[in-house]
Amino acid sequence: MSKPVLVYGVGVAGLATVNFLLRRNIDVIVADDQLDESKQVELRKLGIEVVAAPSGNVLRDLVANSSYVAPAPGIPENHPVINEAVLQHKNLKTELDIAYEWESERTGGARPIVAVTGTDGKTTTVMMTEAILQAAGRKTLACGNTEVPLVDALDMEVDSFVVEASSFRLAFIESFRAEASAWLNFDSDHLDWHTSMSTYEAAKARIWRNVRATDTAIGVSGEVEVLKHLQVATCRRRVVGGSGDYRNVDGTLTGPQGAIMASTDLRRSLPHDVSNALVASALCIESGLATSAHAATALSAYTAPHHRIEFIGEADGVQWFDDSKATSPHAVVTALRGFESVVLIAGGRNKGLDLGQIAVEASRVKSVVAIGESAEMISQIFAGLKPVVVADSMQAAVEQATRMASAHDVVLLSPGCTSFDWYGGYAERGDHFAVLVRQYLSSVRSQGVQK
Repeated sequence: MSKPVLVYGVGVAGLATVNFLLRRNIDVIVADDQLDESKQVELRKLGIEVVAAPSGNVLRDLVANSSYVAPAPGIPENHPVINEAVLQHKNLKTELDIAYEWESERTGGARPIVAVTGTDGKTTTVMMTEAILQAAGRKTLACGNTEVPLVDALDMEVDSFVVEASSFRLAFIESFRAEASAWLNFDSDHLDWHTSMSTYEAAKARIWRNVRATDTAIGVSGEVEVLKHLQVATCRRRVVGGSGDYRNVDGTLTGPQGAIMASTDLRRSLPHDVSNALVASALCIESGLATSAHAATALSAYTAPHHRIEFIGEADGVQWFDDSKATSPHAVVTALRGFESVVLIAGGRNKGLDLGQIAVEASRVKSVVAIGESAEMISQIFAGLKPVVVADSMQAAVEQATRMASAHDVVLLSPGCTSFDWYGGYAERGDHFAVLVRQYLSSVRSQGVQK
Protein backbone atom coordinates (compact mmCIF):
# COMPACT_ATOMS: atom_id res chain seq x y z
CA MET A 1 0.00 0.00 0.00
CA SER A 2 1.44 3.37 -1.00
CA LYS A 3 2.05 6.03 1.58
CA PRO A 4 -0.31 9.02 1.78
CA VAL A 5 0.58 12.54 0.68
CA LEU A 6 1.16 15.02 3.49
CA VAL A 7 -0.62 18.27 2.59
CA TYR A 8 0.63 20.98 4.94
CA GLY A 9 -1.57 24.08 5.08
CA VAL A 10 -5.25 24.09 4.21
CA GLY A 11 -6.05 27.51 2.83
CA VAL A 12 -7.54 27.82 -0.66
CA ALA A 13 -4.68 26.08 -2.49
CA GLY A 14 -4.17 23.47 0.24
CA LEU A 15 -7.82 22.44 0.26
CA ALA A 16 -7.86 22.39 -3.54
CA THR A 17 -4.84 20.06 -3.48
CA VAL A 18 -6.54 17.78 -0.94
CA ASN A 19 -9.67 17.49 -3.06
CA PHE A 20 -7.67 17.02 -6.27
CA LEU A 21 -5.76 14.09 -4.76
CA LEU A 22 -8.91 12.55 -3.28
CA ARG A 23 -10.61 12.67 -6.68
CA ARG A 24 -7.71 10.58 -7.93
CA ASN A 25 -8.02 8.06 -5.08
CA ILE A 26 -4.78 9.14 -3.41
CA ASP A 27 -4.69 8.99 0.39
CA VAL A 28 -4.00 12.26 2.15
CA ILE A 29 -2.92 13.38 5.61
CA VAL A 30 -3.50 17.04 6.45
CA ALA A 31 -1.58 19.22 8.89
CA ASP A 32 -1.56 22.93 9.60
CA ASP A 33 -0.15 25.31 12.17
CA GLN A 34 -3.62 26.70 12.83
CA LEU A 35 -6.55 24.36 12.25
CA ASP A 36 -9.88 25.61 13.56
CA GLU A 37 -12.45 23.10 14.76
CA SER A 38 -14.84 23.58 11.83
CA LYS A 39 -12.09 22.82 9.31
CA GLN A 40 -11.02 19.76 11.25
CA VAL A 41 -14.60 18.45 11.28
CA GLU A 42 -14.97 19.10 7.54
CA LEU A 43 -11.77 17.21 6.74
CA ARG A 44 -12.59 14.29 9.02
CA LYS A 45 -15.90 13.87 7.21
CA LEU A 46 -13.80 13.19 4.15
CA GLY A 47 -11.99 10.46 6.06
CA ILE A 48 -8.76 12.42 6.29
CA GLU A 49 -6.38 12.25 9.22
CA VAL A 50 -5.90 15.77 10.55
CA VAL A 51 -2.97 16.91 12.70
CA ALA A 52 -2.86 20.38 14.27
CA ALA A 53 0.49 22.14 14.75
CA PRO A 54 2.73 19.05 14.67
CA SER A 55 6.26 19.43 15.99
CA GLY A 56 9.20 17.31 17.11
CA ASN A 57 8.75 13.57 16.72
CA VAL A 58 5.17 13.97 15.51
CA LEU A 59 6.26 16.13 12.58
CA ARG A 60 9.23 13.85 11.86
CA ASP A 61 6.96 10.78 11.72
CA LEU A 62 4.38 12.56 9.56
CA VAL A 63 7.03 13.35 6.97
CA ALA A 64 8.59 9.89 7.22
CA ASN A 65 5.24 8.19 6.64
CA SER A 66 4.34 10.27 3.57
CA SER A 67 5.05 9.59 -0.08
CA TYR A 68 5.85 13.27 -0.49
CA VAL A 69 5.09 16.62 1.15
CA ALA A 70 2.76 19.12 -0.54
CA PRO A 71 3.23 22.49 1.18
CA ALA A 72 0.57 25.12 0.57
CA PRO A 73 1.80 28.47 -0.83
CA GLY A 74 1.55 30.06 2.61
CA ILE A 75 4.16 27.72 4.11
CA PRO A 76 7.48 29.65 4.04
CA GLU A 77 10.70 28.09 2.84
CA ASN A 78 12.22 27.93 6.34
CA HIS A 79 9.16 26.26 7.93
CA PRO A 80 9.94 23.16 10.07
CA VAL A 81 8.01 20.89 7.67
CA ILE A 82 10.21 22.06 4.79
CA ASN A 83 13.36 21.57 6.82
CA GLU A 84 12.22 18.10 7.88
CA ALA A 85 11.35 17.09 4.33
CA VAL A 86 14.79 18.22 3.13
CA LEU A 87 16.47 16.38 6.00
CA GLN A 88 14.63 13.16 5.10
CA HIS A 89 15.18 13.62 1.35
CA LYS A 90 11.43 13.72 0.76
CA ASN A 91 10.08 15.30 -2.39
CA LEU A 92 8.37 18.68 -1.99
CA LYS A 93 5.60 19.26 -4.53
CA THR A 94 3.57 22.44 -4.77
CA GLU A 95 0.25 22.44 -6.56
CA LEU A 96 1.95 23.52 -9.82
CA ASP A 97 4.03 20.34 -9.95
CA ILE A 98 1.18 18.11 -8.82
CA ALA A 99 -1.10 19.57 -11.49
CA TYR A 100 1.52 19.53 -14.24
CA GLU A 101 2.46 15.90 -13.65
CA TRP A 102 -1.17 14.81 -13.93
CA GLU A 103 -1.81 17.03 -16.94
CA SER A 104 1.22 15.55 -18.70
CA GLU A 105 -0.41 12.11 -18.47
CA ARG A 106 -3.76 13.33 -19.77
CA THR A 107 -5.41 11.28 -22.51
CA GLY A 108 -5.01 13.29 -25.69
CA GLY A 109 -2.00 15.12 -24.31
CA ALA A 110 -1.46 18.11 -22.07
CA ARG A 111 -3.32 21.32 -22.81
CA PRO A 112 -1.24 24.45 -23.51
CA ILE A 113 0.06 26.43 -20.54
CA VAL A 114 1.46 29.95 -20.46
CA ALA A 115 2.77 31.45 -17.22
CA VAL A 116 3.68 34.79 -15.67
CA THR A 117 5.83 35.63 -12.67
CA GLY A 118 7.33 38.86 -11.32
CA THR A 119 7.39 41.02 -8.23
CA ASP A 120 4.61 43.26 -9.55
CA GLY A 121 2.17 43.24 -12.44
CA LYS A 122 1.46 39.50 -12.55
CA THR A 123 -2.30 39.66 -12.13
CA THR A 124 -2.83 42.38 -14.72
CA THR A 125 -0.63 40.63 -17.28
CA VAL A 126 -2.37 37.31 -16.63
CA MET A 127 -5.77 38.93 -17.12
CA MET A 128 -4.63 40.58 -20.36
CA THR A 129 -3.30 37.25 -21.60
CA GLU A 130 -6.54 35.50 -20.69
CA ALA A 131 -8.50 38.16 -22.60
CA ILE A 132 -6.34 37.74 -25.72
CA LEU A 133 -6.76 33.96 -25.72
CA GLN A 134 -10.50 34.33 -25.27
CA ALA A 135 -10.56 36.73 -28.22
CA ALA A 136 -8.86 33.94 -30.18
CA GLY A 137 -11.82 31.70 -29.36
CA ARG A 138 -10.08 29.64 -26.72
CA LYS A 139 -11.71 28.35 -23.55
CA THR A 140 -8.94 29.49 -21.26
CA LEU A 141 -8.70 30.24 -17.56
CA ALA A 142 -6.49 32.40 -15.35
CA CYS A 143 -5.36 30.17 -12.49
CA GLY A 144 -2.57 29.47 -10.03
CA ASN A 145 -2.13 32.44 -7.72
CA THR A 146 -5.74 33.50 -8.41
CA GLU A 147 -9.07 32.43 -6.97
CA VAL A 148 -8.66 29.14 -8.90
CA PRO A 149 -5.58 27.00 -8.15
CA LEU A 150 -4.19 25.09 -11.14
CA VAL A 151 -5.21 21.77 -9.56
CA ASP A 152 -8.84 22.96 -9.64
CA ALA A 153 -8.56 24.29 -13.18
CA LEU A 154 -7.48 20.89 -14.53
CA ASP A 155 -10.95 19.47 -13.94
CA MET A 156 -12.71 22.35 -15.72
CA GLU A 157 -13.86 22.52 -19.33
CA VAL A 158 -10.95 24.57 -20.65
CA ASP A 159 -8.47 24.09 -23.49
CA SER A 160 -5.58 26.19 -22.13
CA PHE A 161 -4.29 27.73 -18.91
CA VAL A 162 -2.80 31.10 -17.99
CA VAL A 163 -0.89 30.50 -14.76
CA GLU A 164 -0.03 33.28 -12.33
CA ALA A 165 3.11 31.81 -10.79
CA SER A 166 4.07 33.40 -7.48
CA SER A 167 7.48 32.69 -5.98
CA PHE A 168 5.67 30.71 -3.25
CA ARG A 169 4.42 28.29 -5.89
CA LEU A 170 7.67 28.23 -7.88
CA ALA A 171 10.08 27.73 -4.97
CA PHE A 172 10.04 23.94 -4.97
CA ILE A 173 9.04 23.03 -8.53
CA GLU A 174 10.83 20.20 -10.28
CA SER A 175 8.61 19.47 -13.30
CA PHE A 176 6.25 22.39 -14.06
CA ARG A 177 6.77 24.11 -17.40
CA ALA A 178 4.89 26.36 -19.78
CA GLU A 179 5.04 26.72 -23.57
CA ALA A 180 5.57 30.44 -23.04
CA SER A 181 6.53 32.06 -19.76
CA ALA A 182 7.29 35.63 -18.74
CA TRP A 183 9.26 37.08 -15.84
CA LEU A 184 8.20 40.72 -15.55
CA ASN A 185 10.49 42.22 -12.93
CA PHE A 186 12.40 41.54 -9.75
CA ASP A 187 12.69 43.62 -6.60
CA SER A 188 12.58 43.15 -2.84
CA ASP A 189 9.36 41.61 -1.58
CA HIS A 190 8.09 38.60 0.38
CA LEU A 191 11.11 38.55 2.68
CA ASP A 192 8.71 37.36 5.37
CA TRP A 193 8.42 34.12 3.32
CA HIS A 194 11.81 33.78 1.67
CA THR A 195 14.93 33.61 3.80
CA SER A 196 16.83 36.05 1.58
CA MET A 197 16.75 37.96 -1.69
CA SER A 198 18.89 35.23 -3.25
CA THR A 199 16.37 32.48 -2.47
CA TYR A 200 13.56 34.76 -3.69
CA GLU A 201 15.42 35.27 -6.97
CA ALA A 202 16.16 31.55 -7.26
CA ALA A 203 12.47 30.76 -6.80
CA LYS A 204 11.48 33.13 -9.59
CA ALA A 205 14.16 31.71 -11.88
CA ARG A 206 12.62 28.25 -11.61
CA ILE A 207 9.92 29.34 -14.03
CA TRP A 208 12.48 28.58 -16.78
CA ARG A 209 13.95 25.50 -15.08
CA ASN A 210 12.23 22.94 -17.30
CA VAL A 211 11.83 24.74 -20.62
CA ARG A 212 12.17 22.82 -23.87
CA ALA A 213 13.80 24.14 -27.03
CA THR A 214 10.37 24.81 -28.54
CA ASP A 215 9.23 26.94 -25.59
CA THR A 216 9.62 30.72 -25.28
CA ALA A 217 11.04 32.62 -22.30
CA ILE A 218 10.14 36.32 -22.12
CA GLY A 219 11.94 38.98 -20.09
CA VAL A 220 11.64 42.75 -19.82
CA SER A 221 14.28 45.25 -20.90
CA GLY A 222 16.07 47.01 -18.05
CA GLU A 223 15.40 44.23 -15.54
CA VAL A 224 19.00 43.22 -14.87
CA GLU A 225 18.34 40.13 -12.73
CA VAL A 226 15.62 38.89 -15.08
CA LEU A 227 17.76 39.28 -18.18
CA LYS A 228 20.66 37.50 -16.48
CA HIS A 229 18.51 34.39 -16.15
CA LEU A 230 16.89 34.88 -19.56
CA GLN A 231 20.29 34.72 -21.25
CA VAL A 232 20.80 31.13 -20.05
CA ALA A 233 17.27 29.86 -20.68
CA THR A 234 17.58 26.87 -23.02
CA CYS A 235 14.75 27.85 -25.36
CA ARG A 236 13.67 30.67 -27.67
CA ARG A 237 14.15 34.00 -25.88
CA ARG A 238 12.25 37.25 -26.34
CA VAL A 239 12.80 40.69 -24.77
CA VAL A 240 9.99 43.20 -24.22
CA GLY A 241 10.61 46.96 -24.19
CA GLY A 242 13.62 49.08 -25.06
CA SER A 243 14.98 47.88 -28.39
CA GLY A 244 13.69 44.36 -27.73
CA ASP A 245 11.60 42.00 -29.84
CA TYR A 246 8.31 43.44 -28.60
CA ARG A 247 8.41 47.20 -28.13
CA ASN A 248 6.68 50.53 -28.51
CA VAL A 249 7.75 52.12 -31.81
CA ASP A 250 6.53 55.72 -32.13
CA GLY A 251 3.29 54.93 -30.32
CA THR A 252 2.71 51.55 -31.98
CA LEU A 253 3.00 48.29 -30.06
CA THR A 254 5.15 46.15 -32.33
CA GLY A 255 6.40 42.57 -32.41
CA PRO A 256 8.56 40.48 -34.75
CA GLN A 257 5.50 39.99 -36.97
CA GLY A 258 4.89 43.73 -37.26
CA ALA A 259 2.43 46.20 -35.76
CA ILE A 260 0.02 44.97 -33.10
CA MET A 261 -1.93 48.14 -32.19
CA ALA A 262 -1.54 51.82 -31.39
CA SER A 263 -0.78 52.51 -27.74
CA THR A 264 -3.58 55.09 -27.76
CA ASP A 265 -6.04 52.25 -28.44
CA LEU A 266 -5.37 50.95 -24.94
CA ARG A 267 -7.95 52.23 -22.47
CA ARG A 268 -5.05 53.31 -20.27
CA SER A 269 -1.52 53.66 -21.59
CA LEU A 270 0.76 54.40 -18.65
CA PRO A 271 4.28 52.98 -19.16
CA HIS A 272 3.57 49.80 -17.23
CA ASP A 273 0.28 49.31 -19.12
CA VAL A 274 2.16 49.31 -22.41
CA SER A 275 4.80 46.94 -21.04
CA ASN A 276 2.20 44.52 -19.66
CA ALA A 277 0.26 44.62 -22.94
CA LEU A 278 3.42 43.78 -24.88
CA VAL A 279 4.25 40.88 -22.55
CA ALA A 280 0.71 39.49 -22.84
CA SER A 281 0.89 39.79 -26.61
CA ALA A 282 4.25 38.02 -26.68
CA LEU A 283 2.96 35.15 -24.54
CA CYS A 284 0.02 34.54 -26.85
CA ILE A 285 1.78 35.07 -30.16
CA GLU A 286 4.98 33.15 -29.33
CA SER A 287 2.98 30.19 -28.01
CA GLY A 288 0.97 30.13 -31.24
CA LEU A 289 -2.28 30.41 -29.31
CA ALA A 290 -3.33 33.78 -30.75
CA THR A 291 -2.38 36.40 -33.32
CA SER A 292 -1.58 40.10 -33.27
CA ALA A 293 -5.14 40.79 -34.41
CA HIS A 294 -6.53 38.88 -31.41
CA ALA A 295 -4.23 40.87 -29.13
CA ALA A 296 -5.41 44.19 -30.57
CA THR A 297 -9.06 43.21 -30.21
CA ALA A 298 -8.71 42.10 -26.59
CA LEU A 299 -6.37 44.83 -25.36
CA SER A 300 -8.41 47.67 -26.83
CA ALA A 301 -11.35 46.51 -24.68
CA TYR A 302 -9.34 45.57 -21.59
CA THR A 303 -9.99 47.41 -18.32
CA ALA A 304 -7.47 47.12 -15.51
CA PRO A 305 -8.66 45.43 -12.28
CA HIS A 306 -9.58 47.49 -9.24
CA HIS A 307 -7.01 49.08 -6.92
CA ARG A 308 -4.24 49.13 -9.53
CA ILE A 309 -3.73 52.82 -10.35
CA GLU A 310 -7.50 53.01 -10.70
CA PHE A 311 -8.91 56.43 -11.60
CA ILE A 312 -11.54 57.53 -9.07
CA GLY A 313 -12.43 61.04 -10.18
CA GLU A 314 -11.36 64.64 -10.71
CA ALA A 315 -12.19 68.03 -9.23
CA ASP A 316 -10.55 71.44 -9.58
CA GLY A 317 -8.00 69.97 -11.97
CA VAL A 318 -6.80 67.34 -9.47
CA GLN A 319 -7.07 63.65 -10.40
CA TRP A 320 -7.40 60.94 -7.74
CA PHE A 321 -6.10 57.38 -8.14
CA ASP A 322 -6.39 54.24 -6.02
CA ASP A 323 -3.29 52.04 -6.17
CA SER A 324 -3.91 50.18 -2.91
CA LYS A 325 -2.60 46.95 -4.47
CA ALA A 326 0.90 48.50 -4.41
CA THR A 327 2.27 46.76 -1.32
CA SER A 328 5.97 46.99 -2.25
CA PRO A 329 8.27 49.95 -2.98
CA HIS A 330 8.81 48.65 -6.53
CA ALA A 331 5.08 48.90 -7.20
CA VAL A 332 5.01 52.50 -5.94
CA VAL A 333 7.92 53.46 -8.21
CA THR A 334 6.08 51.89 -11.16
CA ALA A 335 2.97 53.96 -10.38
CA LEU A 336 4.89 57.21 -9.89
CA ARG A 337 6.51 56.86 -13.33
CA GLY A 338 3.11 57.35 -14.90
CA PHE A 339 2.71 60.91 -13.57
CA GLU A 340 4.58 64.20 -13.30
CA SER A 341 3.32 65.85 -10.09
CA VAL A 342 2.01 63.56 -7.35
CA VAL A 343 0.66 64.05 -3.87
CA LEU A 344 1.57 60.60 -2.59
CA ILE A 345 -0.29 58.81 0.19
CA ALA A 346 2.02 56.05 1.41
CA GLY A 347 2.56 53.81 4.42
CA GLY A 348 0.96 50.92 6.25
CA ARG A 349 2.45 47.72 7.64
CA ASN A 350 5.87 47.17 6.11
CA LYS A 351 6.93 43.65 5.08
CA GLY A 352 10.53 44.25 6.09
CA LEU A 353 11.30 45.96 2.78
CA ASP A 354 13.47 48.99 2.05
CA LEU A 355 10.86 51.71 1.64
CA GLY A 356 13.64 54.15 0.78
CA GLN A 357 13.46 52.88 -2.81
CA ILE A 358 10.34 55.01 -3.26
CA ALA A 359 12.51 58.13 -3.20
CA VAL A 360 14.08 57.03 -6.52
CA GLU A 361 11.20 58.90 -8.16
CA ALA A 362 11.13 61.80 -5.70
CA SER A 363 11.27 64.25 -8.60
CA ARG A 364 7.73 63.22 -9.50
CA VAL A 365 6.48 63.70 -5.93
CA LYS A 366 5.14 67.10 -4.96
CA SER A 367 4.35 66.20 -1.34
CA VAL A 368 3.65 63.18 0.85
CA VAL A 369 0.94 62.09 3.26
CA ALA A 370 2.37 59.37 5.52
CA ILE A 371 -0.04 56.83 7.00
CA GLY A 372 -0.17 53.73 9.19
CA GLU A 373 2.53 51.93 11.13
CA SER A 374 5.21 53.05 8.66
CA ALA A 375 4.31 56.73 8.78
CA GLU A 376 7.47 57.71 10.62
CA MET A 377 9.65 55.75 8.20
CA ILE A 378 7.96 57.37 5.20
CA SER A 379 8.43 60.78 6.84
CA GLN A 380 12.15 60.14 7.34
CA ILE A 381 12.60 59.02 3.73
CA PHE A 382 11.23 62.28 2.36
CA ALA A 383 12.49 64.60 5.11
CA GLY A 384 14.34 67.49 3.50
CA LEU A 385 13.24 66.32 0.05
CA LYS A 386 9.51 67.03 -0.01
CA PRO A 387 6.84 68.40 2.33
CA VAL A 388 5.46 65.57 4.49
CA VAL A 389 2.46 65.38 6.81
CA VAL A 390 1.28 62.44 8.90
CA ALA A 391 -2.36 61.33 8.91
CA ASP A 392 -3.75 59.06 11.63
CA SER A 393 -6.67 57.79 9.51
CA MET A 394 -7.63 57.48 5.86
CA GLN A 395 -10.17 60.25 6.35
CA ALA A 396 -7.38 62.53 7.61
CA ALA A 397 -5.15 61.44 4.71
CA VAL A 398 -7.76 62.47 2.15
CA GLU A 399 -8.29 65.79 3.92
CA GLN A 400 -4.55 66.50 4.01
CA ALA A 401 -4.18 65.59 0.34
CA THR A 402 -6.93 68.01 -0.65
CA ARG A 403 -4.97 70.82 1.03
CA MET A 404 -1.69 69.86 -0.62
CA ALA A 405 -2.92 69.29 -4.17
CA SER A 406 -3.59 71.93 -6.80
CA ALA A 407 -4.58 71.98 -10.47
CA HIS A 408 -2.64 69.50 -12.67
CA ASP A 409 -1.61 67.39 -9.66
CA VAL A 410 -2.45 63.74 -9.08
CA VAL A 411 -3.36 62.39 -5.64
CA LEU A 412 -2.17 58.79 -5.54
CA LEU A 413 -2.79 56.23 -2.83
CA SER A 414 0.17 53.92 -3.46
CA PRO A 415 1.16 52.69 -0.01
CA GLY A 416 4.18 50.46 -0.63
CA CYS A 417 3.04 48.49 2.42
CA THR A 418 0.37 45.99 3.37
CA SER A 419 -2.93 47.20 4.80
CA PHE A 420 -3.12 44.98 7.87
CA ASP A 421 -2.47 47.77 10.37
CA TRP A 422 -5.77 49.46 9.52
CA TYR A 423 -7.64 47.05 7.23
CA GLY A 424 -8.28 43.40 6.44
CA GLY A 425 -6.68 43.63 3.01
CA TYR A 426 -5.62 45.98 0.21
CA ALA A 427 -9.10 45.86 -1.39
CA GLU A 428 -10.77 47.03 1.82
CA ARG A 429 -8.22 49.85 2.08
CA GLY A 430 -8.75 50.89 -1.54
CA ASP A 431 -12.53 50.73 -1.25
CA HIS A 432 -12.52 52.95 1.83
CA PHE A 433 -10.20 55.44 0.14
CA ALA A 434 -12.44 55.52 -2.94
CA VAL A 435 -15.56 56.11 -0.83
CA LEU A 436 -13.92 59.03 0.99
CA VAL A 437 -12.63 60.54 -2.25
CA ARG A 438 -16.04 60.28 -3.93
CA GLN A 439 -17.64 61.96 -0.93
CA TYR A 440 -15.12 64.77 -1.24
CA LEU A 441 -15.63 65.08 -5.01
CA SER A 442 -19.39 65.15 -4.51
CA SER A 443 -19.09 67.96 -1.96
CA VAL A 444 -16.89 69.96 -4.35
CA ARG A 445 -19.47 69.60 -7.13
CA SER A 446 -22.27 70.57 -4.74
CA GLN A 447 -20.41 73.71 -3.72
CA GLY A 448 -19.90 74.53 -7.39
CA VAL A 449 -23.63 74.26 -8.06
CA GLN A 450 -24.48 76.43 -5.02
CA LYS A 451 -22.08 79.10 -6.23
